[in-house]
Amino acid sequence: MMNDIICPNCNKVFKVDEAGFADILKQVRDHQFEEELSARLALAEKEKQNAVALTEANLRNELQQQLTKKDNELLQLKAKAASDLAEKLSEKETVLTKLKAHIQQIEIQKALDVSNAVKVVEKERDDLKNALQIKETQTQLLEKSINEQFKNKLAVKDDIIKMKDDEILRLKDYKQKLSTKMVGETLELHCETEFNKLRATAFPKAYFEKDNDARSGNKGDYIFREFDESQNEIISIMFEMKNENDQTATKKKNEDFFAKLDKDRQSKNCEYAVLVSMLEADNDFYNTGIVDVSYRYPKMYVVRPQFFIPIITLLRNAAMNSMAYKAELNLVRNQNIDITNFEEKINDFKAGFARNYDLASRQFKTAIDEIDKTMNHLQKTKDALLASVNNLRLANNKAEDLTIKKLTYNNPTMKAKFNNVSKNE
Repeated sequence: MMNDIICPNCNKVFKVDEAGFADILKQVRDHQFEEELSARLALAEKEKQNAVALTEANLRNELQQQLTKKDNELLQLKAKAASDLAEKLSEKETVLTKLKAHIQQIEIQKALDVSNAVKVVEKERDDLKNALQIKETQTQLLEKSINEQFKNKLAVKDDIIKMKDDEILRLKDYKQKLSTKMVGETLELHCETEFNKLRATAFPKAYFEKDNDARSGNKGDYIFREFDESQNEIISIMFEMKNENDQTATKKKNEDFFAKLDKDRQSKNCEYAVLVSMLEADNDFYNTGIVDVSYRYPKMYVVRPQFFIPIITLLRNAAMNSMAYKAELNLVRNQNIDITNFEEKINDFKAGFARNYDLASRQFKTAIDEIDKTMNHLQKTKDALLASVNNLRLANNKAEDLTIKKLTYNNPTMKAKFNNVSKNE
């Protein structure tokens, strides 16, 4: 089947079969579709652009609103932050002000404490300085005083040395003119004279005489004894005086006389022994003063003649300090003697009474035995009884005669004790 197609331009009619018509129709339809599609696409594009523009406008508007809102929030936050910051700054400034004030107060107090401490230290320093100055002054004065004393002592010592040297020269010259016997007698006379000078004032109750008792086979030169008011011995000294001429060929030593002096001391019951000696004149050991030789013999001393009186004084003063103990010891000894005498009297009485009682008991038993044995012994029994009674009488008389007065006779200790018992009763 054929279809007619009119040209729109020339109006000419063309004959087209179905296949060609279908092809032309397809082309027409494709062309319209494309146009329609293009129109629709254009419209869709336009709508899209409008929608995009609207969306953009809406977005801009919304974004602008959000920006405005954010700006407002930001302004509010900035305002709040500024307010908080200002408040915190104000608090910080307040705290800072307080801290500054506290620090300033601490610094003031610290400065005050330092000032006070410095004042205390300065005062201590001044006190120490003053004390040091006083000490230095005292030290200087003490040194000056010691120097002056030392100078004075040196001067005195020099004078004494000179006097001793002169005396030694004089004595040496003098002793050369004496015999050995005269030398010894001169030293004894010197000591006796020195003692007699002080006897009346220093030793009014002392005994100082030559030892003339040779009954023990030995005798010393002089004995010194002194007693107190109760006749208790204060001190006793055996003296030996030894001198020697410088021209003597055989020189004696002090220790040569120690044994004899100790023996003399013991034999005459003296407490101390003193050797007054001019022997060994060049021996410094004996020239220092009073020399204690008790390491050789007990309570023995060696002195030069110038220390004769000082050794008596020293030993006497030491003995005076111990007198209280000596008196107490003597009292105890006397009490012991009194108690011994009392006990002896009691024992004598007990022994006598026991003897009489024992004799009477035995005689009485004998009498009883005789009575039991036989009446023939009656006379013998009577005699025995009489003897027994007599002994009992004697024993009774002794018992009655034993009085407190007799027991305490010459016994002040027991007398005082019985008196105390009587007072207590």
